[in-house]
Amino acid sequence: MIRIHLVLLCSILSSSCQKEAHSRKDINSTQYINMPQQHYSTTITADKDPVATFNAIANLRGWWSEQIDGRTDVVGETFFYHYKDIHLCKIKLIEASTGKKLVYEVTDNHFSFTKDPEEWKGTRLVFELTNKGDKTNIRFTHEGLAAQHECYEVCEEAWNNYIHESLLTYIHTGKGNPNPKDGEGYNAKLVTKWKLDN
Repeated sequence: MIRIHLVLLCSILSSSCQKEAHSRKDINSTQYINMPQQHYSTTITADKDPVATFNAIANLRGWWSEQIDGRTDVVGETFFYHYKDIHLCKIKLIEASTGKKLVYEVTDNHFSFTKDPEEWKGTRLVFELTNKGDKTNIRFTHEGLAAQHECYEVCEEAWNNYIHESLLTYIHTGKGNPNPKDGEGYNAKLVTKWKLDN
């Protein structure tokens, strides 16, 4: 399975993103505010018990990105994630019920490819686990990631890859397909400044 990075997705879907951005100009602010809240959501089933599944999800370095600074499994802790200079964000674990639920809140965000770089700010990553015999159903919802957002198509395809491929493989085998640590194209100075100043 070819790894899907946001930078590649943005290039592939740039025309779609541009069309969506233009269409949004035709929506007046009142209509936009009154639109029903939408979220990205998907469900997978793992051949593991809820506790093992919960522990795997909480280790975001194992399936999402190796480029994470901070704890991802301690309530109240904030960690820093970034993919090169394309996506930088700070995320806080605000709820954890072992074997049942994990909720992360995006406290700050920066996209380099959208008109509004803070589109993820204030959104939540919610993992809800349900025991099904010897299996576990996982419902992942990115609350606040709505279809009208400029980044939606890019993020939807990226999440599909991470959840259905990398996370599920990580739960089953202990080896996922996360983004590697930064290499070529990485602006360390910018990332360090953003991390410290925001």
